[in-house]
This record gives sequence, C-alpha cells and structure tokens, in this order.
Amino acid sequence: MKKIISLILILSIGLIAVAQQKPYYSQYVLNNYILNPAVTGIENYVDMKFSYRNQWTDIDGAPVTSYVTINGPIGKKDKRTTATSLQIPGDNPYKSSALDNYEPASPHHGVGLTLISDKTGYISRTTLGVSYAYHIPVSVTTSLSAGLIAGITNVNLDRSKIVWGSLDPNDPAIGYSNGEITKSMPEFGAGLWLYSRDYFIGASVLNLVPGKLNFVKNDIYGDNFYPHLFLQAGYRFFVSDDISILPSLALQKINPLPVFVHSNVKLQYQNIFWVGAGYRIKDQLSGATAMAGINIGRTFNISYSFNSAVNSKLNTYAGKTHEILIGLNLGKKDDTCPKNIW
Repeated sequence: MKKIISLILILSIGLIAVAQQKPYYSQYVLNNYILNPAVTGIENYVDMKFSYRNQWTDIDGAPVTSYVTINGPIGKKDKRTTATSLQIPGDNPYKSSALDNYEPASPHHGVGLTLISDKTGYISRTTLGVSYAYHIPVSVTTSLSAGLIAGITNVNLDRSKIVWGSLDPNDPAIGYSNGEITKSMPEFGAGLWLYSRDYFIGASVLNLVPGKLNFVKNDIYGDNFYPHLFLQAGYRFFVSDDISILPSLALQKINPLPVFVHSNVKLQYQNIFWVGAGYRIKDQLSGATAMAGINIGRTFNISYSFNSAVNSKLNTYAGKTHEILIGLNLGKKDDTCPKNIW
C-alpha cells in the first residue's frame, strides 16, 4: 500500500512541477528578493543568502531546492533607513523608539544575481537571473522601488532515472533516447516594493513571458511555462522596546491552479534571535511550519524551518520538510546597518 501511495505522490509531484515550476520557500519573509526583483539593493550593504530545502523526505525523488542570491546598492549613502538595524555596541537600534528617527532611502540603484537549482525526480531546473531595481522616497517615511530580472532556465530530463515498469518507454513527449535531454528558455520578471518603517507591500510576476518548452520537435507535447503572480505584505508592531511581532502574508497565483496562501508570524528579540510559525493552504500538501533564527555577530545569520503537511491524507507517507537559510551581510560599517528585508 505504501508503494502505491508513494507512486501516486510522485505522479502528483510531477504534475505540480509542470504546472507550478517555481519552487516554494518556507522562509520567504527572510529573503523577499527571491520572489521580487524590486527588493534588489534595498540595503546599504551587499546581502548574500544561501538556502537548502529538502521537501517530503520520505519520498524518493521528492523536490530538493537550493539557491544562492546576492544583491547590493549602487549610490546609496544613508546611515540608517530602518528600525530593524543590526546590533550597535552600547545601544539597541531595534527598540520601538528607533522608529522616531526613521528616514526613507535616498534615490539609488540596486543590482543582484540569483542562481536556483530545483530537482524533482528525473527533472531538474537551473535558473540564472540578473536583477536591477531603482528606489525612490515617496514620503517622509516611505520608499518605493521597481525592479526587473532577466535570465535563463535550463530544464534537464534524465530518462535513465525513469522506472517504466510495465509502461511503454517510448514516450513521444520525451523522445526515445535513454540519455539526458536538456532544453533552455529565457525568463523574465518584474516587481514593485513599497516599504516603510513598519510595513512592506510587494507585487511581482515571474515567468513573465509564457511559453512552451518541448523536449521533442512537435507542437503537441511540452512543458508549459506560466506566469507566477506574487503579492506580499507584512506589518511590524512592538510588544516592548525589545520584542516585536511581524505577521506577513504571501499570495501566489498560477493559472489554472487556485490561489495559494502562505501566512507567517515572526516574534523577534532585538536583532539577536527570533522564532516563528507559518501555515500554507490551498495546495496539494498544505501544512504548518515552525521556524527559528539567530544573528551571530554583525555579518552572519542562520535560520531553520520545519514543515509538516498536517492536513494532507498523504502526510503519513510524505514525511517532513526541512529548510536552512544562511545569510552574509558584506561591506557593513559601524554606522550603516539597516535591514529592510525584515
């Protein structure tokens, strides 16, 4: 019975991969740049992130996603632009009264680079993208940025890893060779990001130009690339000078699937450590997430999340999901330590 359920789940994974394409991240709120190019260069240091996500650990061929992102500003001279600053010796820049001194970012540019590897069964996708954004103040406490990302996605299908069983291995959708098949297609995205001292609102679209990737030369079979629309919002409020709470929400829409809803809440002590929880609904393996993270020194931070598909009938067979995120803040100075990426 377990083998049957596993087979059904693997088939579901394949359908999700074809329809969705973009991987899911539990800790998106810690790196909004991965979903919205308008976040490029939002800090006045170079922000680098490394992530590894192992999904549904009990299933052979389940998704494994890793990425590296790096982005930084050009021409940004602000000393402090947010209340979520990293620790300064002798002071707590994360306290609620720091909001009184908040200033929006001066007009500046941002550039970034994204490398994503996403593997599901015998299909792997590698995406390389370059992003640009421009930030301007729109009020005494609020800034707006617009960003673009352009790159290429390489899709690899390894027929040698397919277990055909009693099925016909001569599938016209993927040809008749027993080796690897590799195809590439361009990829574009765009986004807007409105941010202030205590909230952010963002909208972005990835896979902006829809298309079809064919492994064989015909017009019938292929992997359709659909636009992915993301809407994100979060609001931070303080319980005390040292403790803040940040609830956030992300909506994801990919035709013809329903809207996916991702909710998170983050409880943070100064800018030293935090814990959080999340919930995802309206997809095949909805579930709950527990998260925790810590800042080590002024340039290094690490966080971990654990996800369980609590509402899924297949949860017994799917296993859990683990995600780790490591961050490096490069080029930081003692008097410049904003952290607009929340």
